[in-house]
Amino acid sequence: MENIYWLEKAVAADFSNPKYALTKIDDEKDWEKYRSVFMMHLNLKLIEQHLRLGGKYDKGKVYFYDAPFREALLFELERAESCYQAGLYYWREAKLWAEKASEKKFYFLNLSGIQNWEDERERIINGKLNYEKIITRELKRIAENKAYLLAMDENTY
Repeated sequence: MENIYWLEKAVAADFSNPKYALTKIDDEKDWEKYRSVFMMHLNLKLIEQHLRLGGKYDKGKVYFYDAPFREALLFELERAESCYQAGLYYWREAKLWAEKASEKKFYFLNLSGIQNWEDERERIINGKLNYEKIITRELKRIAENKAYLLAMDENTY
């Protein structure tokens, strides 16, 4: 939760002077791409943190013998679902920033000091990194588990 708090503060904060960047910034074009890639990276970290937090509440699979704990499990699944939904929001943001950083004017501009962020950007653009697919799969599984729990009655266990 603390990581999410500070990452959200970072997303909302103003950028500091380019001399404090994590790579060499020569001109305004470098700075514009740096900001886009930086924001994309922050949003990816927020996705990872929300997935991790959701995983703490997500049971994974529900069994018939979980009937006595039905209400508690439903509550936990709701929490996991809200974490995953937040991850989807940040995925949309990360994609937007990746698209900004991939505009035609940046085609031959590579910020070598942040190569891992550039790699993330490229993986998003070519579809090799797709958190939407992962999160949607998890949300579908949670919906199935919730439906199974809601269908339980006093004769289930």
